[in-house]
Formats: sequence, C-alpha cells, structure tokens
Amino acid sequence: MNSTDTATLLEQAAERIADISRADLQIMLRRAALLLRNSGSIAFEDDMEEALRDLAGEFGKTRNDMIRLIVREWMEKNTYLPVHNLDEDGDVDGTA
Repeated sequence: MNSTDTATLLEQAAERIADISRADLQIMLRRAALLLRNSGSIAFEDDMEEALRDLAGEFGKTRNDMIRLIVREWMEKNTYLPVHNLDEDGDVDGTA
C-alpha cells in the first residue's frame, strides 16, 4: 500500500470518525506512523520550518522529535489518542 492510499484512508476515516472502529483507526495510524518514520524528511513552508527550528531549540529536541510531539499532542487534544493524565494526589515512585 502506498502513501496516497494511506492518506486517502485517513481522510475518509476523519470524515466518518464516529463509524470507524478503534481497531481500524489504530491500524491506519500505525501504518501512517511507519510511513512517516520511513519517509525521511517532511518539507514545510519557510515560516513553518523556522518555527520548528525555534521550538526544537527551545525544547532541546530534534526537528523530527518536535514534529512527533506536535502531532501526538494534536491527536490527544482531538481525542484520537488517550490523554495521559497525571494525578496530583497520586503516589509516585520517587521520580517526577
């Protein structure tokens, strides 16, 4: 399956998100993640590239790590992924 097919599947899933099973969505997202990992670099417009470089510098991360973080946070915010909540009153194992 090529990237166009995966992109089409993701677009169709987004249009009918209520009808997509969790398992099917997981398969599509894993396939997309593999394509992104293996695709090399993603080219953005100059203003976006500059913003990515600035953010990566602030966070001490690579450009690709920053893209992964942004996509993950977007997916969590839009409920495509579960949000990892930290319980302020919960027990910790000595690390924070």
